[in-house]
Amino acid sequence: MVPKNFWLMKSEPSTFSLDNLRRSPNQTTSWEGVRNYQARNFMRAMAVGDHVFFYHSNAEPPAVVGIAKVVKTAYPDSTQFDKRDKHYDPDSTPSQPRWDMVDIKYVKAFRRPLTLDELRKEIKLRGMVLLQKGSRLSVQPVTPLEWKHIITLAEK
Repeated sequence: MVPKNFWLMKSEPSTFSLDNLRRSPNQTTSWEGVRNYQARNFMRAMAVGDHVFFYHSNAEPPAVVGIAKVVKTAYPDSTQFDKRDKHYDPDSTPSQPRWDMVDIKYVKAFRRPLTLDELRKEIKLRGMVLLQKGSRLSVQPVTPLEWKHIITLAEK
């Protein structure tokens, strides 16, 4: 299956790393807890088979560390209904859920992390959402050209 779209998903490795994904049952997890409307809308646009760069944020150094793929499209995020969960949303109801999640599956780890500083030096990546000043979205689109260039860097 050829991916239709490409994405980048950020996670703090102390919370959930690419290795955690690799060790998950069937190397798959739900990407829950997103509480930003634009990031949620990007998840709603994801299709099964889309590829995702897995990015370790709030790390030393922050870096793209590997690839996952979407295996289940957006569906209601159960954490929004759980009063004990830090992602609980009292304004969201099962009949009108506000937040969604997708399921992703581990594909591979890069031989070496591609650091944020390294990506910033790449002219071909200047327009990348990740590299824009103030960009904090945990889920964001990646263009096919950006995807191809990062893959090329990862294979060096």
